[in-house]
Amino acid sequence: MKDVTVDTADDFLAGRFEEHRAHLKAVAYRMLGSLAEADDAVQEAWLRLSRAGGDEIGNLGGWLTTVVGRVCLDMLRSRTARREDPLEQRLPDPVVTPEGGGDPEQEAMIADSVGLALLVVLESLSPAERLAFVLHDMFAVPFEQIAVIVDRTPVAAKKLASRARQRVRGTVPPAEPDPGRRRKVVEAFLAAARGGDFEALLAILDPDVVMRVDTGGGLWTISGASAVAGQASGFQRFTTSHVVEAVLVNGVIGLVGMENGRPRSVMSFTITDGRIAALDLLSDPPRVAALRLTTPGEPL
Repeated sequence: MKDVTVDTADDFLAGRFEEHRAHLKAVAYRMLGSLAEADDAVQEAWLRLSRAGGDEIGNLGGWLTTVVGRVCLDMLRSRTARREDPLEQRLPDPVVTPEGGGDPEQEAMIADSVGLALLVVLESLSPAERLAFVLHDMFAVPFEQIAVIVDRTPVAAKKLASRARQRVRGTVPPAEPDPGRRRKVVEAFLAAARGGDFEALLAILDPDVVMRVDTGGGLWTISGASAVAGQASGFQRFTTSHVVEAVLVNGVIGLVGMENGRPRSVMSFTITDGRIAALDLLSDPPRVAALRLTTPGEPL
């Protein structure tokens, strides 16, 4: 016979954990830039909670955030040790939703306009800097709590966040706040891409635009408006060989290229002052397939 008391206690603990799942996934996504690894970190937090039990934990949300922070820190350190291999460099996973919005967990992950451009910059931080910046600046976790995770003093933890903030400041261009203006720029890009029109592309690109492309064989970057517009023939192939649909990529308008009813690539834009300041293209087939884009976007 099952122990009803134990089962009830387990169900109660699981229910309390589920109340924090969306928040924990949001923390882990910002820390790792990987949806699968974020799921793994949240699952590990649950396993640790189930072993510890919740009776002695006064602030469950704080305890779980600390656990997820430690797990993510270990994962980042392991990842950094492998980064000498250029094939390990990759774009962060995008969060792709229909223009009408996604589920609450997806919305939590992309709250505060956490775009791919910011996540790319976070990849350049040390694991400890990234943890301090994400937990303090994005989730208001006190430095006393962060210090415990990184095994440093609160003053040292504050310095980690300050160094990270300086690296981030000025690196990520401020995003255009008006969704209507963003959409017009993306539509202009799409029209120029379909025509393979170098001059039209040049007109909507910021002079310092950065384009990042991840095809699964490593990450490559093109900088400058002329160099990016020089990819006009590639943009034209993208638009003619795919059915292009409008979606939200990390909360702002982006494009998904569909082929035979399946997503093949995801393109996101950072738009500033009416021009494209950053363009990120993920066309790694396994990773795009793993996004499980089942809801069609609006064809453009």
